[in-house]
Amino acid sequence: MWLVNFTCLTVVWTWCHCLHAGMLFPRESPTREIKELNGLWTFRADFSQNRNAGFEKAWFKRPLSETGPVIDMPVPSSFNDVPQDAQMRDFIGWVWYEREVWVPMRWLQDQSTRIVLRVGSAHYYSVVWVNGVLVTEHEGGHLPFEAEVGAVIRKDAGIPCRITIAVNNTLSLNTLPPGTIQYMTDHSKYPPGYFVQNINFDFFNYAGIHRSVLLYTTPEAYIDDITVQTTFLDSTGIVNYSVAVVGSDRPTVKVALVGKDGRCVATANGTTGILKVAEVNLWWPYLMHDNPGYLYSMEVRVQLTAESGDKDSYALPVGVRTVNVTESKFLINSKPFYFHGVNKHEDSDIRGKGFDWPLIVKDFNLLKWMGANSFRTSHYPYAEEILDVADRLGIVVIDECPGVGIKDIRSFDPISLDHHLVVMEELVRRDKNHPSVVMWSVANEPAAEMPPAGPYFKQLISHTKSLDSRPVTFITDSNYSRDQGAPYVDVICVNSYFSWYHDPGHLEVISIQLHSQFDDWYRKYQKPIIQSEYGADAVPGLHSDPPTMFTEEYQKTVLQNYHKVFDQKRKEFVVGELIWNFADFMTAQGITRVVGNKKGMFTRQRQPKTGAFLLRERYWRIANETGVLPTWAKYPCQ
Repeated sequence: MWLVNFTCLTVVWTWCHCLHAGMLFPRESPTREIKELNGLWTFRADFSQNRNAGFEKAWFKRPLSETGPVIDMPVPSSFNDVPQDAQMRDFIGWVWYEREVWVPMRWLQDQSTRIVLRVGSAHYYSVVWVNGVLVTEHEGGHLPFEAEVGAVIRKDAGIPCRITIAVNNTLSLNTLPPGTIQYMTDHSKYPPGYFVQNINFDFFNYAGIHRSVLLYTTPEAYIDDITVQTTFLDSTGIVNYSVAVVGSDRPTVKVALVGKDGRCVATANGTTGILKVAEVNLWWPYLMHDNPGYLYSMEVRVQLTAESGDKDSYALPVGVRTVNVTESKFLINSKPFYFHGVNKHEDSDIRGKGFDWPLIVKDFNLLKWMGANSFRTSHYPYAEEILDVADRLGIVVIDECPGVGIKDIRSFDPISLDHHLVVMEELVRRDKNHPSVVMWSVANEPAAEMPPAGPYFKQLISHTKSLDSRPVTFITDSNYSRDQGAPYVDVICVNSYFSWYHDPGHLEVISIQLHSQFDDWYRKYQKPIIQSEYGADAVPGLHSDPPTMFTEEYQKTVLQNYHKVFDQKRKEFVVGELIWNFADFMTAQGITRVVGNKKGMFTRQRQPKTGAFLLRERYWRIANETGVLPTWAKYPCQ
């Protein structure tokens, strides 16, 4: 039970409090500073039999190096592939991180300066101490959490600030994603206490501190949250905004919308209001317009009185666009939009799921090269910085929560639902202002045919729609006639692998089965459909003619057969196709996986397979048919 009992700590929070309100991405301004804590941290895994020695011996109360053997661990990164140790790669339980840092004296001397510790994400359950004092806990491996820590740091202002973070990657029936711990009790086969982590998803359960750790400041009266909703009428853009201010009962709020040229195009006063932009530059997707990804800067300033100077300021990128769904179309800015894109993973050699700017920039360059206009954050929320880049480039995003692998009927219980609702609240709160995000995905391939799935997804989807106006979906691989969640979604997203998982090797059945799939789903639900996954594994460099499974030729032929049907159905009600997968990625070891999943168009090292060139030719051809492209983009494949 120790592995899943995350709430074993009972404490009185004297010096700090966890923040549950706004979750604005930290940005420097004249009133805000950031100190990044990335780099080498001290690290120790708790190999004790019950994995609980760190808590029993209070490792957080003194330097981690005094508790036993430690190693260096880079942050951000997954810990699994960094040590030269097979035991660490598959470790399940608590790991401990520590970093000492000097906090700028000006932050400490000014008692009105709030000091906030923020963790971009840590997988899965995290407990954080500063100078031995508990400051926050967080459940969930892919979303940020933070705590105000100024009081505890000022208590020991003359010494470095020691930050300790314990992270547990155990998955249970009520976590997202779920899993189970299985103890092997046959001592003729397994040593005492032997256990394994069982999962129902096909990617490696990387763990650790995956995104940046920051200290940042705000004034004591500060902008806690901003919400924008946009639309347009003829050539006039409309930005409805709401600003939440904490620390002042009656603040003076001034808002200005500034274009890329630095010119102010609209102003307003008050915590809520409307900005009207004449001759608005709309936010358009990549390859749909000659000026994609146009962003304004919404500059928000807070004053305590109308005569005083700025108390706080924050600049939020804003894209003006609309999203709507009809029975057969997905509309962006009232124009039909066709998703020709990819599914991805945050995954790379050595780093695992660790945030890495060179890899992110490379991936976006490859997306643009192949003519992809969209991706799905399969199967969890990606780093906020990735969405920032998508905003700027006009790459459309289906934003997915970590609801993958929900296969056990016990994972539809009220405890799981309550946690799922919280995760969607955290996701929407974080990503609600990104124009690139056009749809929320609440789950991937759940056991949607089980009776509890109906009320579960009805409540989950209804709650998500109450948080934000974007369309909501979940990704299904269920039979259309038994799916309990489909009635509640706005767009049907279907995964299918004809001639791979079904009728393996039989390419000739793809056309009839795919036609039947689309017609059955649309006849029953009368909603637009996205082929949210399809594909086949291809070991790079493996060839066969005629095509056989696992060769590049077979992968290419699978794609070609799917594409023939897509070209017919996109004239009717199919509004998108997302290849599985953008790049090869790591999975748990198993007899169906040879060093990971090989369905990528690119290798894990981002080198193209034959399928990448086929997809590039197709995507650019679709873009030339449906978009309004700049001259340079019209014929990239010639």
